Amino acid sequence: MKYRIVYLLVFMFCNSLWAQNCSLEFSGKVEDFHKSQPLEDAVVFIKELNRYTTTDKKGLFKIKNLCKGDFTIEVSHISCNTKTIKVSITKDLYKNIFLEHHIEVLEEIKINTLNSSNSTKQVSAIKKDVIDSYAGGNLGDALKEVSGISSINTGHAIVKPIINGLHSSRISILVNGVRLQDQDWGIEHAPSVDLSSANDITVYKGANALEFSGDAIGGIVVINPKKAIKKDTLLGKTSLSFQSNARAFNGITSLEKYTKKGWFVNGTASYKKFGDANTPDYNLTNTGVNATAFTLNSGFKKFEYGFEAFYSYLDNEIGILSASHLGNRADLVNAINAPRPSIINDFSYKIDNPRQAVTHQIVKFLGYKRFKDLGKLQFQYNYQNNHRLEFDKRVGSDKYKAATDLTLQTHTLKADFKFDSNTEKVYKVGVSAQYQNNFANPDTGIRRIIPDYDKYDIGLFGITTYKFENFVLDAGIRYDYNHYNAKKFYQKTRWVSSGYDANFSHFITREVGSQYLTNPKFTYHNISFSAGINYMLNDYNSLLFNYGLSNRSPNPSELFSDGLHHSAARIETGDLNLTKETSNRFGTTYKYSKNKWNLNLEGYVNFIKDFIFIAPNGIETTIRGDFPVFSYQKTDAVLYGIDAAIAYSISNQFNFQNKSSFIIGTDTKKNAPLIDIPPLQISNTVAYSNKKFNNFYASLESVFMGKQTRFPDFNFTTTLPSGQNILVDVSTPPSAYHLLNFKSGASFAFNNTNFHINFSVGNLLNTRYRDYLNRLRYFADELGRNFKLQLILKY
Repeated sequence: MKYRIVYLLVFMFCNSLWAQNCSLEFSGKVEDFHKSQPLEDAVVFIKELNRYTTTDKKGLFKIKNLCKGDFTIEVSHISCNTKTIKVSITKDLYKNIFLEHHIEVLEEIKINTLNSSNSTKQVSAIKKDVIDSYAGGNLGDALKEVSGISSINTGHAIVKPIINGLHSSRISILVNGVRLQDQDWGIEHAPSVDLSSANDITVYKGANALEFSGDAIGGIVVINPKKAIKKDTLLGKTSLSFQSNARAFNGITSLEKYTKKGWFVNGTASYKKFGDANTPDYNLTNTGVNATAFTLNSGFKKFEYGFEAFYSYLDNEIGILSASHLGNRADLVNAINAPRPSIINDFSYKIDNPRQAVTHQIVKFLGYKRFKDLGKLQFQYNYQNNHRLEFDKRVGSDKYKAATDLTLQTHTLKADFKFDSNTEKVYKVGVSAQYQNNFANPDTGIRRIIPDYDKYDIGLFGITTYKFENFVLDAGIRYDYNHYNAKKFYQKTRWVSSGYDANFSHFITREVGSQYLTNPKFTYHNISFSAGINYMLNDYNSLLFNYGLSNRSPNPSELFSDGLHHSAARIETGDLNLTKETSNRFGTTYKYSKNKWNLNLEGYVNFIKDFIFIAPNGIETTIRGDFPVFSYQKTDAVLYGIDAAIAYSISNQFNFQNKSSFIIGTDTKKNAPLIDIPPLQISNTVAYSNKKFNNFYASLESVFMGKQTRFPDFNFTTTLPSGQNILVDVSTPPSAYHLLNFKSGASFAFNNTNFHINFSVGNLLNTRYRDYLNRLRYFADELGRNFKLQLILKY
């Protein structure tokens, strides 16, 4: 009986199988997402059935004899990202499937300094391994890896990049697509950037990258984190660095989580602590640094759409050399003329006044959507909060009260559309709107050097790129609207002596004792334009030509400064009569790459009308003591120069590199040199590497910095309390100098973990020197020998 029941069940089961409909058909067409063109030989694979087919010339496919069910379909094609879709087949099914066929073209291109043929801009890139070697350092020093970039310093910890002779608000810095807004106008205001989260840095010389900025007359620095990858993986890295000079420590750790579906999250945290640095002969008292930073980035990314949320936090405390802040005129003059600082104490990690304390926060939200046969739409909102405290040497109950307390808040909305369905002809248009508020806390008990103000900006741009067989053309245009609305007190005597009573009396809202309360309002309309061509002469030679027109509105410091800049230990005065700068820059580049040689020669000339600069013009006595006075002025200027980068492979293991730059800056109205122009720089490096021996490398770098022989004369005579007249030399540059730097390292693999060790020595010969572009050169020498050990663990 039981066997009959079994036979009956088997018969019923088989009959149900025979009755199931297994004659269904899955068909469709595979097309290019951009152009809707059919893709031939695309593979359509059904994972559950291990069955596949390929598309014909029309992109069509067909799979027959399918049963009802849910299936996972993988569609792949050469040079495409594989696409996975879920289908439920209950009847014959036809489906259009779109693949991104130009993924190799559209993904971010890592620019090779010597061999890029896709850009008409003078552009260079710094890779991740080079950035890592500057762990614990700063952006200004890292950017010196690019020829034509130097820095202007306030001591060793406050470093601002100079691109082809221009710095501060003439350079735009973007962090993960957010233009940095951090009161960057002063020489002694270092960019609020932490290098630990940077994956690559791209430098554009000149204002040709109009989608980022229209007023970056000097150039643009783009700092990007690591791009999300579509792979199920968890990565981590920890780096520890130790330096002998300043007895410094730096720690960095990061974690990254990615999924194949497109979800990602990553974060980085860093901490550094520096004590007093030292020259070859003495300690630099009160030059320590404490810094904490972290970033968090998360989102979802697919080719068709995605979103991202980003947050970064940076907290910097920086000591200012004690010997640069003095109480009376005699001490100041003696300090400038003395060979050693007037204050030299034993080493300490303590940071006392004068000092800076700066926190900077960035919040960013981004979303994008791609449209078939059209392109990519992207929206972005970001918020920045920059809080700057500057502490002077004060006594009594005010000792720990900030002398300057500024809070800068910035809201920015951006939207752009990139028409890239035809990769040979790409167009991009965009719009941005920004509101910025600066609040100068009045409770410092000291006259505010920067007033309260609101700033409104609107930008519109359009750019296009045409790619042909042997050359690339691009052009762009941008319009920027800037409006300032400030509130500021002026001493009546200063108002009259500056001539403001004749031109700006309508700004006065009321009189308050010996002061005017004013409401300055300024509106600027700026047009920027760029055009360029990159022509490939053959496989080894190319020529690049570009032109950029840009306008830069005066910044708040240039317009409104009026008082003692405490961390800079000088009085600064702005000028309401300043007008916008207009730059006409012409650039040309020759590139050669063949066999063992790589050559990159860049030439440029930049004509700047109404060029704004700050220069010394005497000493003034205040209740805080005697301080040099620096005033903002304007003139017409021309800057021209050449940057060279040469690489030669001596053998498979030895190579040679040269980086050189030379620039001349001239005040064309006075036919005199411009102030703060970098002198001749030449860097030669011989390097050895052996991949078979644990990726060992070693290099010796020779750096020559010439003496600046072209400089303006701003020397002045002052009278000491004794009645003696004395010449104060604030103009004559220091002598040329030569440095040797050594670097080496190796890596070791243990299972899934990689261990890297790097060792370097800066200023190997312990050379005594002063740098023309260091504001504290009047008071002290530069740093002496510095041993650095870095340990990196990747897991």
